[in-house]
Amino acid sequence: MTAQPQAPDMSAVKERMRKVWTSGEYARIGNPLVLIGELLCEAADLRSGDNVLDVATGSGNTAISAARRFCDVTGMDLAPESIEHARRRAEAEGMGITFDVGDAEDLSYPDASFDVVLSTIGVMFCPNQEKAAGEMLRVCRPGGKIGVASWAPDGFTGQMLKTVGKHVPPPPGIKPPSLWGTEERFTELLGEGVSSLDATRRSYVFRYPSAGHFVEWFRDYYGPTVRAFAALDPDGREALAKDLGDLLESWNTSGDDTLVVSSDYLEAVAVRR
Repeated sequence: MTAQPQAPDMSAVKERMRKVWTSGEYARIGNPLVLIGELLCEAADLRSGDNVLDVATGSGNTAISAARRFCDVTGMDLAPESIEHARRRAEAEGMGITFDVGDAEDLSYPDASFDVVLSTIGVMFCPNQEKAAGEMLRVCRPGGKIGVASWAPDGFTGQMLKTVGKHVPPPPGIKPPSLWGTEERFTELLGEGVSSLDATRRSYVFRYPSAGHFVEWFRDYYGPTVRAFAALDPDGREALAKDLGDLLESWNTSGDDTLVVSSDYLEAVAVRR
């Protein structure tokens, strides 16, 4: 008899994810991605007065982008440190955004309570993809919009995550986050809950002083790589750093000593049925 794969212990996975995203200092990684959130707000065609939820807001990029369009905005994230940083950024711009610590797979908001539900490089990292998608559908009103930006699996960041996973494998049974970055998987996740879906493949360009600087920056500040390096012995850390450096150099198009790497992502906007 063939043994059936054991279902992952989701409570343990959630605790692991909490530790990942409270490691490092995500704002130093996330803040430069503000352009992705701005473009997603445009793609969702936000209107002033829309009640908007930014799921897995991170350091608040997309929540702040929506508030700049005079929407009523709530941002939520699993990591209290990220929420505090997002709150300070919003206050610096004089914006009254509501920020909550919460779980994207168990949103604390009533059914159909938002006109638009967004997530920029955020919800894709939830371990239970189906549950997270179901929650976004639940809190979006009929006729409202769901907009998500996710790294593509064959783009640079998708390949970077794959490289890290070769050195420090994810928990068994957890689907790759970058599946959200395919139109096929996004359509599958939202299913009959939406009446239409528009998907556009875009690129974000990372610009760093060098490949070595990028590796050290992510090693110090990006939760998944902070935890990966911490889990390895010295030889393992050296091997991971080398593989990441080699990957970066293979994608680098700068033509000089700096690093210019284009990373594809999927921008998808669906209308709630």
